[in-house]
Amino acid sequence: MEALLLFLVLIILILLGYPVAFTLAGVSIIFGLIFLDVEFFNLLPLRIYGTMSNFILIAVPLFVYMGVMLEKSGIAERLLNTMAMLLGRIKGGLAIAVILVGAMLAASTGIVGATVVTMGLLSLPTMLKRKYSPELATGTIASAGTLGQIIPPSIVLVLLGSVMNISVGDLFIGAIVPGVLLVLCYILFVVVVAIIKPSAAPSVPKEEIDAFKEKDFYSKLFRAFVLPLLLVFSVLGSIFLGIASPTEAAAVGALMATILTVLEGKLTKKVLTDVMKETTFLTCMVFIILVGATVFGLVFRGLEGDDALINFIRETEMSPYAFLAFVMVGIFIAGFFIDFIEIIFIFMPVVTPVFAAYQMDLLWIAILVSMNLQTSFLTPPFGFSLFYLKGVAPPEVKTVHLYKGIIPFIVIQLLMLGMIVLFPEMVTWLPGLKFE
Repeated sequence: MEALLLFLVLIILILLGYPVAFTLAGVSIIFGLIFLDVEFFNLLPLRIYGTMSNFILIAVPLFVYMGVMLEKSGIAERLLNTMAMLLGRIKGGLAIAVILVGAMLAASTGIVGATVVTMGLLSLPTMLKRKYSPELATGTIASAGTLGQIIPPSIVLVLLGSVMNISVGDLFIGAIVPGVLLVLCYILFVVVVAIIKPSAAPSVPKEEIDAFKEKDFYSKLFRAFVLPLLLVFSVLGSIFLGIASPTEAAAVGALMATILTVLEGKLTKKVLTDVMKETTFLTCMVFIILVGATVFGLVFRGLEGDDALINFIRETEMSPYAFLAFVMVGIFIAGFFIDFIEIIFIFMPVVTPVFAAYQMDLLWIAILVSMNLQTSFLTPPFGFSLFYLKGVAPPEVKTVHLYKGIIPFIVIQLLMLGMIVLFPEMVTWLPGLKFE
């Protein structure tokens, strides 16, 4: 009962807007002092030190640095412009270009907020100028921007791997098939819309494409595609080939992003300072929440919360899939109000022992959670990605446009989530091949 009360108090205070890290730690310490012995907290320094010395978590600041540096390099803008011209003659070609570039940025940065804002600033004014419907334009950008939740190297997957004690490399490999299928489904939807309603997704005028191809065409292609692909292959290739661990690959990615920015002539003292400040800010936020979550996890277990939850599930005779549905709905709703970092650090330590007791595949569960979080980030009225995009959208784009535009993409996400539940092999097949 005390553990349940602790959990409820935390959720209420976080929803009221209190700082997550200090609420997690503070409330947990108060409950620990009331219901447990002071000597119990002798375990806390060891727990925090064990968490902070976790080699996997070094990947977090490195991937954040890589994403922020890539954002400053100007590579994303050139990639989008080039892709738009290559696909411009196709109906809906610009929207397809946005999806493909969003997928490549996801595979390069893994930071949802940065990707949505970057894509919104670069592509939304262009799509509106090309007479795209505001609904299709905003829906495409918001959904493409959140691909960083599922396409590796995703910070969500790094944190899930750490909390659930799963190989991050296996998570990255397991996320490839769902991520690629999701991108293909998005593209298929855009093609269908362009066929049914051509005025919603017009093609680029032939004169503009000809003008683009006239001068240094192959040089433009090389600079637009080779540099970002080099970054993606250096990170993911080194993991999949077994050359580097995810943490080592993150270091390679951080170095490559810096080199690419130098090659672009964009690495100035101001850019480097801004990147370091933003990386430090985001990393500190993640790790101070992690410290708070460590305190919460220790007290929750001290109050025998995990045992109580497992016993409750057994007494109610809830099946493994019923419990999975219960957790997925809870995470989906929580995603409206709190960030993925808090959800991972609050929910997953509580429910992971239950999934383990059911002998369910934790790799599969982690990919489901990641996809679920991605869906909740898109869902009106509280979807974080919609807030990010509205913040950089022109005044003529109304909130109702975002809400209408995102609904078909949410349906696609939910269908994909259902497919992963019905066919776990979509997640487990590739990691299994690695060991054969």
